[in-house]
Amino acid sequence: MKSGKKIDKEKIMPLILTGIVVIIDQITKAIIANNSPINTIYPPIVNVFNNDFLHIIHVRNPNIAFSIGRGLPDTIKPVLFVALPLLVLGFLVWYYFRSNDFTKLQRWAVAGILGGGIGNIADRIFRPEGVVDFISVKFYGIFGLERWPTFNVADSAVVVCCLLLFFTIIISGKKKDVEVVRPDE
Repeated sequence: MKSGKKIDKEKIMPLILTGIVVIIDQITKAIIANNSPINTIYPPIVNVFNNDFLHIIHVRNPNIAFSIGRGLPDTIKPVLFVALPLLVLGFLVWYYFRSNDFTKLQRWAVAGILGGGIGNIADRIFRPEGVVDFISVKFYGIFGLERWPTFNVADSAVVVCCLLLFFTIIISGKKKDVEVVRPDE
């Protein structure tokens, strides 16, 4: 019996990355949350050039990235921090499956973004104290920051995969522009 719609393996396979990101993110957050009191700073893990490049520190962020939304009323936060991201992720999933515009690499990037988004939304729903952040890296005064704001695996996946998606879209756009500007044959 034939199905009306064929499941496209090229679209399904990258979702493995979504699951992997969610699992690693939630496991690392659970380890930190269950074994480390909030605001505990562990000694440097990576001692690069005799400095304190990488610390593990258990902090909670009841806001969004970089503590944006700190001054918002608690009644608005669930809408902005849970409902809106769920709508964005829902749209991304819908577009992911409806569109054939993504390259293979771009599909993997979108899958990583989905995994990171799901990981942090899960924290917002199931951890009332806020999202568990624990990775602290030295930033050497760049942008006036001695240390980058503490983050987690989900944050890393979103940032890295967004950058990857952005650059691959820019590169593929330039390739299309070059192909369109061919001399007449």
